[in-house]
Amino acid sequence: MTTTTTTPLSGTDRLRTSATSARRTKRRRIRKDLLRSRIAAWTAILVIGAFGMLPVYWLLATALSGPEQTFQFPPKLVPTDITFSNFTALAENDQLIKYLVNSLIVASITAVLSVVVATYMGYSFSKFRYRGRRSLMHLVLASQMFPQALLLVTLYAVFSSFGLLNTYTALVLSFTTFTMPLCVWMLKGIFDTIPDALLEAASIDGASRWRTLHSIVAPLAAPGMIAAGLFAFVRGWNDFIFAVTLADKEKQTLPPGLVSTYIGEFQTAWPELMAASLVVSAPVVVAFMFLQRYLVGGMTAGSVKS
Repeated sequence: MTTTTTTPLSGTDRLRTSATSARRTKRRRIRKDLLRSRIAAWTAILVIGAFGMLPVYWLLATALSGPEQTFQFPPKLVPTDITFSNFTALAENDQLIKYLVNSLIVASITAVLSVVVATYMGYSFSKFRYRGRRSLMHLVLASQMFPQALLLVTLYAVFSSFGLLNTYTALVLSFTTFTMPLCVWMLKGIFDTIPDALLEAASIDGASRWRTLHSIVAPLAAPGMIAAGLFAFVRGWNDFIFAVTLADKEKQTLPPGLVSTYIGEFQTAWPELMAASLVVSAPVVVAFMFLQRYLVGGMTAGSVKS
């Protein structure tokens, strides 16, 4: 008969075993805490995402419903009788297409004009030193403090005296008035990150200031310029109060056009209005999808100076 003897552990071995067990317990605790943190984070993301997407879902559900189902009480979260007639009716509405063309023209010109002017102003504020520079910078920034509706009466009087009412020019100039300050300061922050040594090297090579700005600085600041242009485009696309005040029905953009088309004194065509709102939101969504990397880069490029 064979007997097995167990060798007792020395003090060092017992300490090593105890330390190993403690490390394993600590790792398990860390993994559990990390798992709980991830679950809590994803739960919060799903809840906030559902809250943010609920209006979009309700917009789509109403656009796919008929008038009877829209006013049904209690309302149904999922439409049962789905119809696409609200979308097909949009293509047959010539006036709505006219509003869409007006919005594209006004928003595009506003974006281009804002970026061009803001590029020169931001570059001047960033790379040149002259008397009154800081005062001009603060003046541009202070213009953002005034409520936009406060200036509507003044702009209306000015445009009326120059015969610019009911024109694209009035809309573009009024929109640019409010997009310019943010675009200027956004691009100034980006120009500040471009080292002066690069501009000095271009000057030594014989490049003029005009050539330096267009051939060297502008390509480096392209993400910021795209972000500023996208901001100005959305501002011109979404405006209501200036478009409805400064332009007649022939020059109005989509926001006042949708209101005048689908909202009446005694009745509102909610399914058609939701379908139109969904369709006219598509260009902005597509622009953000394709330009989001430039938008994020442009918005954060001027946050840290090298």
